[in-house]
Formats: sequence, C-alpha cells, structure tokens
Amino acid sequence: MDKEINSRHPHARLDAPLPESQLCLASASARRAELLRQINLRFTTIHCDIDETQQRGESAEQYCLRLSQEKAAAGRERIGHRLPVLGADTIVILNRQTLGKPRSSEEAVAMLLRLGNRTHQVATAVTIIDRKGESYRDISVSQVTFRAISHAEAVRYVASGEPLDKAGAYAIQGVAALFISHLEGSYSGVMGLPLYETAQLLAKVGVQAL
Repeated sequence: MDKEINSRHPHARLDAPLPESQLCLASASARRAELLRQINLRFTTIHCDIDETQQRGESAEQYCLRLSQEKAAAGRERIGHRLPVLGADTIVILNRQTLGKPRSSEEAVAMLLRLGNRTHQVATAVTIIDRKGESYRDISVSQVTFRAISHAEAVRYVASGEPLDKAGAYAIQGVAALFISHLEGSYSGVMGLPLYETAQLLAKVGVQAL
C-alpha cells in the first residue's frame, strides 16, 4: 500500500513519521506506483517538480539519467534521510531525437505518425538515494516497433486522452498496445519503471521486494 503526501508547499521539508514505508517514490506517475505495488513494496509518494529541459550537447541517455537523479534529489530534499528515495524518468528516442510529452493533441498525432512503421527506443533511468545520501543508478533501453498507423487511427487514439501525458504520446499498457508489433527489452521499463533493474538497486540499499 502506498501513502501519498499532499502539501500546499511542494518544496517544503516533510517531517511526518513514515514507519510503514520502505521507500519514497519521488514521482506523480500512477504507472510507477502501480509497478511498485506489483512487487509488494510499501512506499510513500511525493510530487517533485524539476526543470526537464534537455541540455545542449546532452545525449538522450545522459538526459534521462540526469532527470532521474534530479527527481530523486528533490525527493530527498523534502523527505530527508528517513527513507531511500527513488526517482525515475522515461523518454522515447527516435533517430537519436528525444520525444517528450506532447504539448497538444496535434503534436501527439504528429508523434504517433512519426513512430508508425518504425522502430524506436524507450529509455527509463532509475536513481535511488539511500539514507546516507549515496546514489545508485541504472538505465533500461528497450526497442519498440510500431506497425503502420493511419492518420484516422492516431486522431481517434489521441481523442481518448490516453497519450497526452505520456512520453512519445503513447502508453504500452493501454490502447497503444494495438500498435506494437515487436518489443525487445523490458515491458515494465517501457511502462515507466524497469522492475528488474529497480529491484537490483533497491537490494543495494537494503530494500527487498520479496
């Protein structure tokens, strides 16, 4: 069971005791929370806003790793040293170009049409900061192939609302599964949190999923 912390001051230090939680998830993602519950972890969720602008000269994987680190650091700043903090970031990469969350329905349709009938990469980076402030990081990169997508299909999918807050404008666990002809890598990583890599990192900070 996860416990969500709500605050009128999203950057304020949190002082409430959290004895039932094994870790803190520094993410507003319902998918990441769902995946942590899938492996029976007890966690506290906090929302941390950071600047997600990609830096000049920064590769897609470097960008993804940096954001996961900054999210974890922002979570630790709020919750202190009482729990390990997990930050994660997911990006879609097509021809070395990062595709983030669409800013409009029109941009979402355009992204889907670009991904159609092609193979792209989905990278999810995970950073865990332990109680002593040590950081542990890993990244999962999967290859995802879409079948051809018609303009009408893309418009109908975007109208469902599902892709509007997703990197690359799709959710593998949703209707967009109809578009995927091949996946090589981590399904949970494409969804937003690679469970194998996450469990390995958690073990390093003394948190066991089983």
